[in-house]
Amino acid sequence: MKTKYIKWLLFLAGLILLLLVSVVISLSSGEVKVSLTQLPEILANKTGIEYMVLTKIRIPRLVLAIAVGGSLSLSGAILQGIYRNPLVEPYTLGISGGAALGVAIAIVFGLNTLSFLSLPLFGFAGALLTLFIVYFLSVKRGGLSINSMLLIGVMVSFVASSAMMFLMSITTTDNLQSIVFWVMGSLDESNNLLIRIAIYSAIAGLLLTYFFAQPLNALRLGEVKAKHLGINTNITIKLLFFVASLLTGIAVAVAGVIGFVGLVIPHLLRLVIGNDYRILIAGSFLGGSIFLILCDTIARTIISPNELPIGVITGFAGGLVFIVVLSRSKSHFKLN
Repeated sequence: MKTKYIKWLLFLAGLILLLLVSVVISLSSGEVKVSLTQLPEILANKTGIEYMVLTKIRIPRLVLAIAVGGSLSLSGAILQGIYRNPLVEPYTLGISGGAALGVAIAIVFGLNTLSFLSLPLFGFAGALLTLFIVYFLSVKRGGLSINSMLLIGVMVSFVASSAMMFLMSITTTDNLQSIVFWVMGSLDESNNLLIRIAIYSAIAGLLLTYFFAQPLNALRLGEVKAKHLGINTNITIKLLFFVASLLTGIAVAVAGVIGFVGLVIPHLLRLVIGNDYRILIAGSFLGGSIFLILCDTIARTIISPNELPIGVITGFAGGLVFIVVLSRSKSHFKLN
């Protein structure tokens, strides 16, 4: 038992070290080069272009990458535990499709010009509406049907995507470009209020999920066995579903659709450290943050001074890593 806890502590320490390394790489990389030894001096003097670049661009992007990456990965870990299916991710339930449709409606009808909060609010409203549609259609006789929820989420996602493509086909070229850019994801958010909302909600979601570590472990055995262990599966699944959905909705509303984080990171961590949610919750959050920080660094430096949408990098990196790891793993798609 002690050996297991020591292994967990070493694993978390390693992830924290990787997070710090990723932070340094992110802050020092870009068109304006900033060396590690210069960082304290630049931040202390509060003058010069390097200070402006760090405080106005790189640090806000870094904080947002930690919040969005951690939220998406944590949501993926929660949903994979609920459904006992490693192929489930936050976007499977149609949350991203609903958010994208909300943003498309705002752009096509010119509502995005009303306020800097218009796109995030419409994105979050779309995600929230999708959440309630999936939830209420899945409730049968007072209980929540997991299989129905998954199927309904996939269908709602298809409907939302079709509606968004319809709007894209009838709108102007400028609006079309704005929709496509948002759908591909970006951490280029300058509003401090949105960044604070993202990081506070991510931390709150992480802390709240830890109260459900043992119920999530019990759900790995199936709903029936979890009930025999004293877990109120109906309430637990509902609460965890809402936590994961709200985390995803906020992340998508602020940063757009960034795929693969919630699918790849939790599954890779299961292969490395196991299925126990007492370690998987924190590991998923840290792993998602590290992954998105590095992907964002690549996205803004690989074709500098131009920038690639971060969704392009997460898709390439996540997909390739997932294929390679699964092809070499002997424990494909197991959660038990």
